[in-house]
Amino acid sequence: MDIQKYNVNQHLIETLLSWIKSGEIAIPEIQRPFVWDGAKVRDLMDSLYQGYPIGYIITWRNPNIRLKDGSTSEGKKILIDGQQRVTALTAAILGDYVINKNYKRVRIKIAFNPIQEKFAVQTPVIVKDKQWIPDISKVLSGQINSFNFTNDFINNNPDLNQDDIVRAINKLFNLAKKQIGLIDLAADLDIETVTEIFIRINSQGVILSQADFVMSKIAANETFGGQELRKAIDYFSHLAVAPEFYQFIAEHDTDFAKTDYFQKMSWLKNESEDLYDPKYTDVLRVAFTTQFNRGKLSDLVSLLSGRNFETRTYEEEIAEASFKKLSNGIHHFINETNFKRFLMIIKSAGFITSKMIRSQNAINFAYIVYLKLKAQGENPANIETYVRRWYVYSVLTGRYSGSPESMFDFDIRQIELKSFKDYLQEKEDGELSQAFWNASLVQSLNTSVTSSPYFHVYLASQVRANDKGFLSKEITVGDLLTYRGDIHHIFPRNYLKKAGLPRGKYNQIANYVYMQQEVNIKVGAKAPSVYFGEILDQCNGSLLKYGGINELDELKINLIQNCIPESIFTMNIDHYDEFLLLRRKLMANKMREYYFSL
Repeated sequence: MDIQKYNVNQHLIETLLSWIKSGEIAIPEIQRPFVWDGAKVRDLMDSLYQGYPIGYIITWRNPNIRLKDGSTSEGKKILIDGQQRVTALTAAILGDYVINKNYKRVRIKIAFNPIQEKFAVQTPVIVKDKQWIPDISKVLSGQINSFNFTNDFINNNPDLNQDDIVRAINKLFNLAKKQIGLIDLAADLDIETVTEIFIRINSQGVILSQADFVMSKIAANETFGGQELRKAIDYFSHLAVAPEFYQFIAEHDTDFAKTDYFQKMSWLKNESEDLYDPKYTDVLRVAFTTQFNRGKLSDLVSLLSGRNFETRTYEEEIAEASFKKLSNGIHHFINETNFKRFLMIIKSAGFITSKMIRSQNAINFAYIVYLKLKAQGENPANIETYVRRWYVYSVLTGRYSGSPESMFDFDIRQIELKSFKDYLQEKEDGELSQAFWNASLVQSLNTSVTSSPYFHVYLASQVRANDKGFLSKEITVGDLLTYRGDIHHIFPRNYLKKAGLPRGKYNQIANYVYMQQEVNIKVGAKAPSVYFGEILDQCNGSLLKYGGINELDELKINLIQNCIPESIFTMNIDHYDEFLLLRRKLMANKMREYYFSL
């Protein structure tokens, strides 16, 4: 017989709010900032008033845990969908403060006009208007006598229809008696089933990430410091993007400001580096994989619940140990020395700007490699080499682009079984063979997408080699990338367009270079044979026209650095396909030399 996976019930809104106030339903304190504006809260109140349904909220009961003394603790319900609606209800009806998307603590005050039966976000004009109830929470929070309130309102508006006012105010007072649907998911469901139910019920088809489940589990745990841990993850992610948020935490969350977590992340207040701005999902993934040697966040959900994978029971000791391990992982992640040294290694591989980092999972696992090797006491010089190589190998092979969790799980287990040096060698032998460099990579460069991982590895190879920009005497590719230089075409775009070539053909990676804009303007729409003829002239004593190169040997070095075939001097539209193939091969060869130099 099939077991019921969840039950559905209608509850009074006042009952739901009482459960939230008592903690029977746990809402993580900063589960996600409240992103609704006042108008959406107003619309929700209007829907309730008009008797329209406002959808279901979904809770998932934590499993019962066997305590150390042998007794059993009944699990709380965790809100996993409907936080915005529930927060809107607590704000409008109970008058609670909310944390807005800027992480500021604010009140959203909803006003009501009984004559027009209309809701509005409170304004100074409304506050002064006797025909409005300026803040419905004053009415609905249960601290005002409805009879006295209605009489006072009528006395302030003697010219209005009393029956209409009484009816509308009574209807307002009964707002919290309206019903809301609650879907309560069974405690023994696995995370995949919960996700499936969520998607099927949620008409918008929003996918709830497993990281969201983890964060809910963390924040709902009061016994092992879940609230603090949750804040540490959230605040670090926010500070990484907005360092000015530090002062807000210090002033408005004084309890957290006293914690070791806050002290350990305080370095971010002066940090403007944006190469790796991890979101809460990234922080969780790295900390979990490093500490637990597992890659699937669904396992972390189970472990934080105290799951014993062998006996299939839930035990307090396992939950406690899991929280401690995860906390250790977070401390290692946010540690200033670890974080900055890791970024230094990535930059030393030539990835110097955030726009070159296209795979968040690749950089996440590179950080895992760094943290694991450091914990193992590996030689620092070896750590640098291994982290650089693993990151570039991951990008070149798209290792974490398909099923990242499964690949994380596989890789971390392999790293535990054998030395990292041997594992890396094994992957290189299998996937970075001569066929990869000579054929597969050359073919992969046949694309027009500037966000291509192969193009970014090529640019990184130029940065690491300190190559000059195309036809530049002094300015490097690194300078052009750092200071927002532009990508230009070796065979000018307008030259190719006039010849009738389609966009996908003239916008090819093999036709791209980083070039100073003033040089590009001089090139205009000339054929390479034409403008290179003029560059040869300037190398033979003519006036400088294209950059500052005035020596033939210097020009040849520049062409080699930018993987331009020497036959460019005589090329025109008839040679374009030949040029693309030649340059792809030169680019692939440069990337091979770069990789093995890391």
